Amino acid sequence: MTDYQNTEPILEVRGLKQYFPITKGLLRKVAGYVKAVDGISFTVPRGKTMGLVGESGCGKTTTGHCVMRGLKPTEGEIIFHDQDLGAVDVAKADKQTLRHVRRNMQMVFQDPGASLNPRMTLLDIVGEPLVVNNNLRGKELEDRVAELLELVGLLPDYMRRFPHAFSGGQRQRISVARALALNPQFIIADEPVSALDVSIQAQTLNLLKSLQKRLHLSYLFIAHDLSVVEHISDAVAVMYVGKVVERAETETLYHDPLHPYTEALLSSVPKPDPQAEKERIVLEGEVPSPANPPSGCYFHPRCSYAQDICSQEEPPLREIEPGHFAACHFAEELTLRGVTEIKI
Repeated sequence: MTDYQNTEPILEVRGLKQYFPITKGLLRKVAGYVKAVDGISFTVPRGKTMGLVGESGCGKTTTGHCVMRGLKPTEGEIIFHDQDLGAVDVAKADKQTLRHVRRNMQMVFQDPGASLNPRMTLLDIVGEPLVVNNNLRGKELEDRVAELLELVGLLPDYMRRFPHAFSGGQRQRISVARALALNPQFIIADEPVSALDVSIQAQTLNLLKSLQKRLHLSYLFIAHDLSVVEHISDAVAVMYVGKVVERAETETLYHDPLHPYTEALLSSVPKPDPQAEKERIVLEGEVPSPANPPSGCYFHPRCSYAQDICSQEEPPLREIEPGHFAACHFAEELTLRGVTEIKI
């Protein structure tokens, strides 16, 4: 067993579903459902990072909001191992329990410009959770905000300024400082670097990694950029139309994928060698609608390896190798390319 698999979990998601009803007519009768998240399961060990990747619309962000209970799941369990309350099923928790659990679970959003109130100073933004939850005021509040700003690499003198005075990378650091205000155990980072320049992305990722080591944080890192996910994640779950189609530790998944969709995603990862000949796998067709997915394997209309059984039977997510799960009928038979297999 690897260190990742052997570490006690801080979050366990089991059979999570989030369906949104489709209504029609004057009486608003339910005619169907958008299956945004359709029965996914994964675990985040304490002090580790689980990357959640996939194309836009696959259900990554919806999963994050379900874990935070911004959305009440249709079905499934979200077991958060709180340092004070022990194991709590967030999906069924009452308001009082949720209020406590959310102190230990925080979220960093994609667009720092949209997630920060432009009329509030950094003292107000970063200090708001401390005022609401810890009732800090005056000098005590300023000292804590100064400490948090220094923690993310910003000067305490900045606390009187407004968000518009900062660059995108600095605003994301402010968002991280706010998320850390209550000393959480677990952070959901929803596309935290996708709106930043590449050079600033690296700085922000390095900051998150150093904070994880220093504060023993656990992350659910949601992204569509696989090169970013590889840099920060200990394990990766690949989503397609609301389902997890492959899950494994990062190095294993990137070097030895078992699902054709993962292979296609990995073929788009930039290679550092300009002389390398890259064989990009271009998927035909469009991503199916979660309101009307195809029969059998959802990926079969775009899969070059598909056979008759793929359109007839949905493959379960099963453990093909120790710690490596894939939802493909032919996972044991296919030889797929990882990111290291390039022609020079």
